[in-house]
Amino acid sequence: MRATLFPFQESALADLHEKIKKAHAYWSEKDPQVISFTAPTGAGKTIIMTALFEDIIFGHAYGVAEPDSVFVWLSDMPELNEQTRLKIESKSEKFRTRDIRVIDSTFDAEYFAPGGIYFLNTQKLGSDKLLTQKSNLREYTIWETIANTAERQPKSFYVVIDEAHRGTFTSSQAENKAQSIMQKFVKGSKEDTLPVMPLIIGVTATPQRFQKLVADTTSTIQKVVVPPEDVRESGLLKDRVIIHFPDIAIGADMTMFKEAVANWKKKCERWQSYCEREEIKKPVRPVLVIQVEDGNEREITQTDLDSCISILEDAIGRRLQAGEVVHTFDKHETIKRHGLDIRRVDASRIEEDEKALVVFFKMNLSTGWDCPRAETMMSFRHANDYTYIAQLLGRMIRTPLARRVESDAELNNVGLFLPFFDENTVKMVEQALRDSEAIVPAETGSHKELITLKRDPAFADVFSDMNLITYRIDSARKQPALRRLIALARALTQDMIAPEARKSTLKKVLDEFESEIAALKKSGKFEEISKAVTGLALRTLTIDYGSSAEGTTDNISEIVELSEFDINNLFERAGKVLGEGLHKEYWVRHAVRDFKDVKTEIIVLTNDNAAMERLESFADKLFNELYDMNKTAFRKLKEDRRDAYKKLALSSTTPIALDWELPPTIDFLIGEDAVILEKHLYIPSDGGEFKVSLNDWELGVIREEMKDEKGAVAWLRNLDRKRWSLEIPYEVDGVVTSMFPDLIVVRADAHGYVFDVLEPHDSSRKDNYPKAVGLAKFAEKHGEHFGRIQLIRKVKGADKRDHFYRLDMGKLSVRNRVRGVISNAELDRIFNEDAQTEE
Repeated sequence: MRATLFPFQESALADLHEKIKKAHAYWSEKDPQVISFTAPTGAGKTIIMTALFEDIIFGHAYGVAEPDSVFVWLSDMPELNEQTRLKIESKSEKFRTRDIRVIDSTFDAEYFAPGGIYFLNTQKLGSDKLLTQKSNLREYTIWETIANTAERQPKSFYVVIDEAHRGTFTSSQAENKAQSIMQKFVKGSKEDTLPVMPLIIGVTATPQRFQKLVADTTSTIQKVVVPPEDVRESGLLKDRVIIHFPDIAIGADMTMFKEAVANWKKKCERWQSYCEREEIKKPVRPVLVIQVEDGNEREITQTDLDSCISILEDAIGRRLQAGEVVHTFDKHETIKRHGLDIRRVDASRIEEDEKALVVFFKMNLSTGWDCPRAETMMSFRHANDYTYIAQLLGRMIRTPLARRVESDAELNNVGLFLPFFDENTVKMVEQALRDSEAIVPAETGSHKELITLKRDPAFADVFSDMNLITYRIDSARKQPALRRLIALARALTQDMIAPEARKSTLKKVLDEFESEIAALKKSGKFEEISKAVTGLALRTLTIDYGSSAEGTTDNISEIVELSEFDINNLFERAGKVLGEGLHKEYWVRHAVRDFKDVKTEIIVLTNDNAAMERLESFADKLFNELYDMNKTAFRKLKEDRRDAYKKLALSSTTPIALDWELPPTIDFLIGEDAVILEKHLYIPSDGGEFKVSLNDWELGVIREEMKDEKGAVAWLRNLDRKRWSLEIPYEVDGVVTSMFPDLIVVRADAHGYVFDVLEPHDSSRKDNYPKAVGLAKFAEKHGEHFGRIQLIRKVKGADKRDHFYRLDMGKLSVRNRVRGVISNAELDRIFNEDAQTEE
């Protein structure tokens, strides 16, 4: 694969292999198998399936190569097939172009050729179509080709039904026809002499669609599901959809269009700046997507395209060039507006058309379209089209770099401009987006609520003085420590942070392999495992004929040594378990020895659970040491490389401390009850006063902190679950989760700036004592980076007035008491005895 799978994609791939293995074990002609693969829009289903195809054809950790396998990919739209074919070609490094074929009307074969991926769409399978009819030019119908291949190789013939990209706005007649044809593969068709397919993989965004397709069948159905939260966490999707609309839907469409163009222009400038700063070889060129009104007999559209072009040219300060503006209208090729030729493009080709910057369309972009470059959308349509707009947004929320941009919050947003909507109809768009097949971004709301803040220049010295620690508790699948360790060492060498890291780490790992293998041999386990995994027990059955005591004798058996071919297969499977080519590194180190002995050692090692657990512990410890030793150097790297190291840290089974680096801009949420407060570290990027929504306790604490005598110079509202927020781990019932303390306060003392962590927390909540313990452990490990680390409660004092009482984990005596707390009642006692006010 040319693409590196995200942990959630690797998990889905492993689940698919497991379900296929079960399907092959259960399969019979009376029990065909179906696998339902459900993943939300934006999860990378095609990439996961490409990896699956490569694994099956060329071999993988879950089984040996099956080079004769055949895949048929069925959808209901030719354009979708073309889009999928192009994506597989671009992501696979093993399949050749000739291995990936779109079946056209000239196709004629008794069987599908082994090792190929064939694309087929339902429009070509009607009874009146060439593919389904014999003629002087056709010996075999497509139905016969499918049936013959399924009969010849039932356990290596895979039919993939692409339900994920079904046309949303196709007619009921067309959809029913496509459904009927797809069901022939699921249920069989006597009319076409087509048997039920032995194994079908349904790729779908919503399980309901595929369940409808396979309803009333005898097939065994197994499920693979990708959780939406894993996709959102990965950075593959935008963080926010920000909807711009007038207070009253008065239809000032061209005024709103100017705002949309300004938003797009700003994104172009910021992307250009970011790509230059990060030295990205293929810069991101944002696309402005413009949905226009329908036309009539005289006009292509009732939207004034001439005015649109004029406004665009005024904004960019130059004439638009041919090819920069395109359209996707049906029945029209190139059209001319405002002296500019506007050519037609297929929706599936927009992303790869790097010259295209502005796209005019009507209602045909919800399917067959995948354009992460689409950053801003303007709709001239009215509120009754809200469902379509929401579904279109679902295709716009992919990130152009397949990762989150940490240093510029604006580049993680999608802008939507709706001049004919008001607050109520915008809420309808939000709800429709939540109901659609797409994953809803972390936040969807209006431009009044979702804003971007920038660093306040007045606090530049505060930011430069920061040397703080945070954690990131990632729910994504964790990677084995051996893989993480070698990947870290390789990265350190490639980035010239530690040029000898890979070499020295590899030596330590291989030394450990040798130590474990020696221990296995000494204990006698090596020979035991070796016989079990590299020997074939051959039994002999003797049948006596012609004697007075006819019968059978069955107790003669012998162990036959596996062939070189089988040993090589087991060796490669062991290599998949170890990862990072470690099996071959071991083989190279022992090149002077008999190759079969060396390979057997690796096979035996990976088949001993205790040895592998010890190796994982060894690698985990070495990873932490190597990471901590070099993490200060990560700050000097470009963002994509810093992100690579962060992902390695996050894939650890235990939380790893990270440098807390606040970015130049952050995304922020303003509630309806927001108040104006001063001295915040970040201020609105477009000017104006800082506003924030705080509850009574939070507001009371920050006002108490801002009194002159306390020496507080600045503060930060630490929002929940933001990538930029301070995050602290704590445990609940043995499961590690995270807290986000509400307030960070900056004070000045004789030595510089001091950063305090303040958490006002209601004592009635069940998570009180686990969070207190988490704060105490955090203070114990990282207290030198911070000042006060306080859990705060609002309590009536002796004077009968409310006061904020603070339990400071920065104090050793308090920390030692809190660290061992196992109940809220115990924490309450400590609070009563040790908490103090600071008024």
